[in-house]
Amino acid sequence: MESGGKLKKGAGGRKGGGPKKKPISRSVKAGLQFPVGRIGRYLKHGRYAQRVGAGAPVYLAAVLEYLAAEVLELAGNAARDNKKNRIIPRHVLLAVRNDEELGKLLSGVTIAYGGVLPNINPVLLPKKSEKPTTKEAKSPSKATKSPKKA
Repeated sequence: MESGGKLKKGAGGRKGGGPKKKPISRSVKAGLQFPVGRIGRYLKHGRYAQRVGAGAPVYLAAVLEYLAAEVLELAGNAARDNKKNRIIPRHVLLAVRNDEELGKLLSGVTIAYGGVLPNINPVLLPKKSEKPTTKEAKSPSKATKSPKKA
């Protein structure tokens, strides 16, 4: 029955069982670094919905990749500001908390070994003295004196 131009078993729809094409991942097709297939699997196994569309894991992977790139960019800048070559949790915390939108997104998140933002309440700062300094006291007196006669 398999003689002639019939399909061979396991040919995958290729007539005559021609050469197999090299598989291209969905991440490569979408131009992403994050794993589209794995995210799709997590969406299915997580039972978030009965069915998962083909575009859902691609979109989610793109969003996650964008957020990761944004955080890494800001954390790298924070590391450079502190004259360091490596990003540590402290740099991630500084990056997230100093950015308005990321701070809002991650407001309820604790970053381990991140510490806190440097902040001193103005009430705790020493008060400025009421009496003017010696330089300030001299300058008004010069203005009141009449010019010297030549």
